[in-house]
Amino acid sequence: MAATAFHPFSGAIRVNGCCSDSPTKRVFESFSVKLGSRGSAVYLISSVGRERHSSGWKLNGVQASSSRTSVAEPISSPLNHGTNDSRKKSYEAALILIRHGESLWNEKNLFTGCVDVPLTKKGVEEAIEAGKRISNIPVDMIFTSALIRAQMTAMLAMNQHRRKKVPIIMHNESDRARVWSQIYSEETKKQSIPVVTAWQLNERMYGELQGLNKQETADRYGKEQVHEWRRSYDIPPPNGESLEMCADRAVAYFTEHIEPQLLSGKNVMIAAHGNSLRAIIMYLDKLTSKEVISLELSTGIPMLYIMKNGRFIRRGSPVAPTEVGVYAYTRSLAAYRQKLDEMLH
Repeated sequence: MAATAFHPFSGAIRVNGCCSDSPTKRVFESFSVKLGSRGSAVYLISSVGRERHSSGWKLNGVQASSSRTSVAEPISSPLNHGTNDSRKKSYEAALILIRHGESLWNEKNLFTGCVDVPLTKKGVEEAIEAGKRISNIPVDMIFTSALIRAQMTAMLAMNQHRRKKVPIIMHNESDRARVWSQIYSEETKKQSIPVVTAWQLNERMYGELQGLNKQETADRYGKEQVHEWRRSYDIPPPNGESLEMCADRAVAYFTEHIEPQLLSGKNVMIAAHGNSLRAIIMYLDKLTSKEVISLELSTGIPMLYIMKNGRFIRRGSPVAPTEVGVYAYTRSLAAYRQKLDEMLH
């Protein structure tokens, strides 16, 4: 992975209303969250929508209630403290990005795209290791793609978190699914993390290349043609998506559904795919279309961003033994880890 690919660049990206005059901005401006003295939101399953209700907002099938409970009973989350007025002036939220672990078709060197393939044993181990690396970072909400390899990665990673909260997939595909998956214990809700799945975070669709061996495809069409399909920004493979097309949907979903959660003070983890995450990083780091095509993401390696006062600051990957350097960047993250140490020892 080229180090230069991860440095912020000048310029701006306009993708489906990500700028200040976008619908997303207007949604956030009218978004209201009441804070208690400690903690993260309890989520109630609700039908899909974005309209406001008396008890909260409906966002992609997850309704954020107007009250907040503890991120880590009895620990209060240092990234989400203070009054509404003080939080408008200064706040932090953690954003963790994880590309899924190795899949069975990664192992076989096949084009996977939107084919729903599970993890290999190595992929499971990568997801577990990723979880260990983020085990001291607060997570209030998880977003994954609709594909099993990303969902497996999210679940296995969170199983390593020191808070031991249980990630629970929100099922809003039908009224019956919503009702049947309802949780009726408030205490259990407090010890759970909502997981929202979205097809917009899926890997780019490789069209007629899906299921083909990468080397055989290069032999058939030529290395230059296959490289153009895989690494150009705006040239799709036959009946597939280009990176630009993937970015349109992934960044639009991020700005409409995920960024407002961060702006409200929630700490978010996204488990997704190489191309959908490259698109989101392009937005976060303000990369150009030429810069993003050289961006490589390793499977199972978490990347940490801090959203502070509306700006995203990339902190790299919290990998030991340099983990201390990552946490030293913000007092809030250091305080969260210290309180975890005090509670668990």
